[in-house]
This record gives sequence, structure tokens and C-alpha cells, in this order.
Amino acid sequence: MRYDTAVIGTGPAGLEAAITLKVRNKNIIVLGSKASSEKVEKSHVIDNYLGIPHVKGSDLTKEFLSHASSMGVEITELRANTVYAMGDYFAISASDENGEQMLEASTVILATGVVQTKALPGEDEFLGRGVSYCATCDAALYRGKSAVVVSYSDEYESEADFLAEMAEKVYYLPVYKALAGEDIAFKHDNIEIIFGEKPVSISQNEDKKMSLTTDKEQIVSDGIFILRSAVAPDKLVPGLETEGAHIKVDRKMATNLPGLFAAGDVTGTPYQLIKAAGEGNVAALSAVEYMSKA
Repeated sequence: MRYDTAVIGTGPAGLEAAITLKVRNKNIIVLGSKASSEKVEKSHVIDNYLGIPHVKGSDLTKEFLSHASSMGVEITELRANTVYAMGDYFAISASDENGEQMLEASTVILATGVVQTKALPGEDEFLGRGVSYCATCDAALYRGKSAVVVSYSDEYESEADFLAEMAEKVYYLPVYKALAGEDIAFKHDNIEIIFGEKPVSISQNEDKKMSLTTDKEQIVSDGIFILRSAVAPDKLVPGLETEGAHIKVDRKMATNLPGLFAAGDVTGTPYQLIKAAGEGNVAALSAVEYMSKA
């Protein structure tokens, strides 16, 4: 099945894009969290969202999700790993705890937000050569081997468990805040939790083994998985033109790749909700226009 548009991200930009596309009767798939944006959710008070003054972030998030649901927008909790421009359509590699699947869409709108953490030294150099961003996608490559999982969210604990079904040994380094290592419960006993350490760099030794240097030690394994809530735009979409951490777009929110649009914080400052929602609307209308001329 080929969708008209795949919307990647469920913050204000992504949900606004999805609503606009529904109004235009487009067949869409929305990838992201059913909880929408943690950034919005945790905002204490928002005063500059037109028509909804002095609103709590948690209340505004509920309104976003309620509005989207009322328009028939369904959120699919898949994580987009890579978006490939195939000419007249896009192929999207996505995954969840059940594994990887490929999706197709005529157009794509990226509303992924800003990646808050910088790549580790060595991460870019060894990406695809010992470093991966998807444990469920590449777990089979580590059957009988060892791997390190550097996790930036507790949502990836299930990926470590999946990996442990095939790997002989898994080292799990939780970068997110936790009270104690014992708070993390895994199904498999071949997972060793490396608690209280911070990743510093990645390298490869003479035997082609991967080495993760932390602030306390070096952990050697066959591979390293870096699991973040968002992948840097240039890693997510090969060939995408960026400006620093942001995607370069024009006034129609079009990127350098025909049929690919972007909206929200991922396009640059200011990081404002009303700006993100407006860009989501523009990106959706631009996608509709693009499809009408295709």
C-alpha cells in the first residue's frame, strides 16, 4: 500500500499537518508518539498561542490529540529509521518492538523536532560499520555476538530485550534519568546494565571490535546501538540538505528533495508552538499541491 503522505512526528507541526491532510481527503500515515510532544506536555504555562491564552502544556496537548482524533487522525507508534527518496515515491524503514517494516508514501512531511544530543565522537564515522540506530532492525546480525545499547529513553528497553534474544551478551547503558539500575527490569539475564556512566566516544580496534568509551571505562563489543527519540535529519534522510542541526526549507516548507517537506522545530528557530503548527499547515498544503502536479 502506498500512502499519499507519511507524517513523521506528532508534535504541533505533525498533528497540524495530519489534520490539514485529512481535510483534503488524503490517505496518510502518522508515525510518532500517541502522547504527542513531551516538550509541550511539560510546559508550565503557554501565553502566546492565539485563542488559547495562559494554558498549561498538558491541557494544550490534550486539545491537540483530541482535535486530531476527531478528524480521524490515527497515530502509529512506529519509529522512522531511514527515509529513502525513490524518485516518484519514498520508502520508509520503520520499526517497533515487533521488528522492522517498510512503508511507501508519495510525499513525506518531517516534523521530528530537534535532536537535543550531539553525535558522539566516532558515531558518524562508524555508522553502518558497527554503529546502528535500530536494535530490532539489526538484531539478527548479532546472533551469538555481543553489543552495547546506549539508550536515551526507557522506551528502548524493549529493544534491548529483543536484541538479547539473539545476542550472546548485551551491555545496556541508560543515559536517561533513573533512580537505580535495579529499576530497569529485563526479561533476559544476558543483559548487563551499566548504570551511572556517560558515553564519551566510539572507536574501533585492530580486530574490528567496537569500543565505547565512557567517563569510567571502555566497553568492547561487536557493535553499538545508539537509541535516541529522534535521529538527526541528515542521518534520517540520505541526501537531505541541512543547515547545522536544522533542515533547509523554502517558504513552502519544501526541502531539496522533491516531495519531501519539513515543519516545526526541525526547520530552525524560533522554537515556538504556534510557529510549528503554522508550518505544519503550510507543509501539508504544499504536499497536496505537489501531488496534484505529479
